[in-house]
Amino acid sequence: MKILMLTGAAASALVLSLPAIAATAPAALPEPPSVTVAQAELDQLKTAEPRPMTGYSRARFPHWSAQGGACNTREKVLAREGSLVFQDGRCRPISGTWKSAYDGRMISSASQVDIDHMVPLANAWRSGADVWTTEKRGEFANDLKNSQLIAVSAASNRSKGDQGPDQWRPPLVSYWCTYARAWTDVKFDYGLTVTDAERAALQSMLDTCGAE
Repeated sequence: MKILMLTGAAASALVLSLPAIAATAPAALPEPPSVTVAQAELDQLKTAEPRPMTGYSRARFPHWSAQGGACNTREKVLAREGSLVFQDGRCRPISGTWKSAYDGRMISSASQVDIDHMVPLANAWRSGADVWTTEKRGEFANDLKNSQLIAVSAASNRSKGDQGPDQWRPPLVSYWCTYARAWTDVKFDYGLTVTDAERAALQSMLDTCGAE
């Protein structure tokens, strides 16, 4: 029996010729609760001054954990929020398009997409996550069930940084309602606090939602 051995360029060509694997999304982007529910949650959030950043680092929030197969959290979010996303055998997106909800940009390269934590890790630390276990911080950083993770343009994510709604709002004003509902719900679900200025900003954005 003859065994065909491929090396060099021939082996590379064979790998490149293998079919891409279509993305299998875990679910659609979780929809935050209605403005009525978000308003009730905001009213119940505790107000407190920011806690010190002593001991904080992103490493205290283990993120982009394994999500089954070869996929990690980032790749799952890219798959669920993109259009016509195809992944290779290692779950890496090789094609697709993404619309950044923060600024409305259409993006055709996954390398230009950031996965934003709706409530940034540093903000969570300042509002109560400093006393969590590492396991809970990992759950927060990889939360695919709530509106905590969203695929957006790298530019908008880096402009936001770890700022709260009183310091930064999405450039796309039409997204303010959804942003405030999502932010409020995440803080409520995890029992995090808000500052007076943060509460006022969230209320202002919820007021753009209109009546339900």
